[in-house]
Amino acid sequence: PTREFLYVEDAADGIIQAGQAYNGSEPVNLGTGEEISIGDLAKAIAHATGFRGRILWDATKPNGQPRRCVDISRAVESIGFNPHWTFQEGIRKTVDWYLQENKSPSLFQRAPELAP
Repeated sequence: PTREFLYVEDAADGIIQAGQAYNGSEPVNLGTGEEISIGDLAKAIAHATGFRGRILWDATKPNGQPRRCVDISRAVESIGFNPHWTFQEGIRKTVDWYLQENKSPSLFQRAPELAP
């Protein structure tokens, strides 16, 4: 299965842009328009956190909806929305935030070669 992820700063910017510029009644999807597989998501998080273990899948559980990706054309056309952060940058920024904010012993320590 695939999903789409939008970094929170891009979401906040898009909401502000829509509030200032959009007067329509149709919904406006904020997103990246790009899908990532759940497997690639797990690998990206593992890399960003320095996790070196195995990622296991329980094939007896359902996958859910096969694809989730929104059409962002209305956001692009009506409010000029364009996400600034790539998926990889969003993961990195999220992990960095977690490490800075979590003052208790960390669940993981970033591998030295991955440190910013």
